[in-house]
Amino acid sequence: MRTKAITRLLFTLAILMWLALVFTDLSISFSISNGLRPEIATWVPKVILNIYIVLLFYYYRFKIERDESLNFIDLLWRVFATGLIATVLSLVIRFLEYLIGGTKLTSHFLYQEFTYLINLGLMVSVLLCAFMAWKRLILYQKSKWLIRLWIAFEYGMMISLIYNSFSFPFVARYYEFILGAFVLVGLVLSGNMKWVAYLNFRQKWTGLLLLLLTIFYLFYIFLTSGSIINSLGDQHTVGIDHTYHIFILSLMIFVSIYSIFSFLVILFNLPTTSVFEQKLEEVVNFQRISQSIQTEQNEESVYNILLETSVSTVFADAGWLEITGDREQHRVYTYEITDKEASDIIEHLAKRNVRGLLEQNQDKTRNLSKHLATLKGSRFRSILAYPIYVKGENIGTLALLKELPEGFNKEMNKIVSTFANQAGISIENFRLMEEALQNERYKEELKIAKTVQKSLLPQVLEQGQDFEVAAFSESADEVGGDYYDTLKINDHQTALIIADVSGKGTTAAFHMSQMKGIFHSLAQGCIDPNEFMLRANQALIHCLERGSFISAIFFLIDSQQKLVKYARAGHCPILYYNKTEDRAFYLKDKGVALGMVRNKSYQDFIQQKEFTYKPGDVMLMFTDGITEAKNQRNEQFGNDRLAEVLYDVKTESPRKIQERLISRLYEFSGTDNIDDDYTTLIVRFKN
Repeated sequence: MRTKAITRLLFTLAILMWLALVFTDLSISFSISNGLRPEIATWVPKVILNIYIVLLFYYYRFKIERDESLNFIDLLWRVFATGLIATVLSLVIRFLEYLIGGTKLTSHFLYQEFTYLINLGLMVSVLLCAFMAWKRLILYQKSKWLIRLWIAFEYGMMISLIYNSFSFPFVARYYEFILGAFVLVGLVLSGNMKWVAYLNFRQKWTGLLLLLLTIFYLFYIFLTSGSIINSLGDQHTVGIDHTYHIFILSLMIFVSIYSIFSFLVILFNLPTTSVFEQKLEEVVNFQRISQSIQTEQNEESVYNILLETSVSTVFADAGWLEITGDREQHRVYTYEITDKEASDIIEHLAKRNVRGLLEQNQDKTRNLSKHLATLKGSRFRSILAYPIYVKGENIGTLALLKELPEGFNKEMNKIVSTFANQAGISIENFRLMEEALQNERYKEELKIAKTVQKSLLPQVLEQGQDFEVAAFSESADEVGGDYYDTLKINDHQTALIIADVSGKGTTAAFHMSQMKGIFHSLAQGCIDPNEFMLRANQALIHCLERGSFISAIFFLIDSQQKLVKYARAGHCPILYYNKTEDRAFYLKDKGVALGMVRNKSYQDFIQQKEFTYKPGDVMLMFTDGITEAKNQRNEQFGNDRLAEVLYDVKTESPRKIQERLISRLYEFSGTDNIDDDYTTLIVRFKN
């Protein structure tokens, strides 16, 4: 809003200054023509004219120079539109003179002076509009010396207004020199035409038309305006003479020179425009292929971009892209050609063992016209083909077609070769990025699975009246298949379980969740361990795929009877410390893992055991990852070392026993990276 207000104010003040110029100039002319001494000094109209010029100068600076939205054609259009308005107004005046005819009014010196001032105001407006537009064009891609030269030119022109306002005898003798200096600098500045190279073919034709009309307007305003011609012919003896205004003359010459130079440069560049546009299109298409990895969602999009850009760049009539790699099924992408036409040409050339590659020592493609000519119904006579390689593997062929024989040259061959190579790189990068995204997605899924798995393991273990429990579990992968849990059945009975699902990863974790559901549903019924194993096996055979199984031990601790009942289903034996005998030993009982026997005979493979416990006894359950952990010499931790650790800390709490065991285990393996899941469940009966 502030800029609009300033421009309106400047325009309004400029109109007022022009009206003041008319009033003062006509007053002086009237006084002189009647032999009277003018009451207004003759330098006043000159000063007012200069103020008018300055106001218009800053008006167009805000309207044109500071408007960043204007492009090259918009700038030419502004100059054209201003010149058109000025010319129309001048023609209207001439038309009125024609209608009035040779009356005293048209021949009166005041009327002639008035029309002269109208044309002068219009001329200054057109010149300043063009001056600001040419400034934008000249300073496009500016350099330091160019900016300095333009500033010197602009300030010099503004300073010359002082010379035009007052008559300085000591400066008058240098009039031609000052004017020549401005013309010379204007010629140097007019040589900057870098903006022309950025016009396309259509824009250049538009620019030529606008410049031609602008030159016509300038020619009309400068030479055919009646008042200006009269002033030049009659030496303007009556009124104030503005003919030799150095600013206006310098501006007139500069604007005319740059208009003519621009017209000629665009005209001479017109024949080469198509070549530059082709090169620019090649760069854009190459960039499009290069960036396809970032913008496209699948390989098929990259294939389509390669085909379309290649066809448009070498001006082919049609083309296809045949993909035959192991990763993709055989596919053919076509452009301006049917699938049948493409397959017919492929089969036809394959039968004759013809390749459409350009021979590097020639400027023309290999003559394939005779081969394609033998194909009935084919409209194409030239073919250019290139293989697409990804990691050294040929995944397909790009083929381009023209209806003219020998339609491709060596330059086109290089372009297609570059595009094909870049497409191979883009496809390779796209696949790598796709794999990376897939891995990231897999990692995120594993994190979610790990969170879910942790939620399946109990956060708080049930503690009995005369025993305490501690547990530990660490997965080798993000998720594992080890499971432990406790469930209080009633005031004096507690169920415990430890299990190990075959395999690793998300499948094992899924089966672990199934085992948790079975444990909580069956253990609440206070059934014997033997019955628990039979029902659990019957449930799991419908869930586990063949080859998968779950080893487990189910315990039922009765605090009232000081009795432990258990059944082992192929799991690691129980390590038990008997305080009375002061020894640690393994309870090895028969048992087959759940899911291995898929019929009712499973009851023959399960054996329920029971024993009474005494205060100070310790029961340690574990998964095979504990005893099978290896050190750098490939030795396993084994059952003996496990028994030694338990014996050393037999009097400690389950938590202390667990911490000592895990610490000793990591010391033995010498690394925090484990090969299998570590899980322990430790029960210590209170004294």
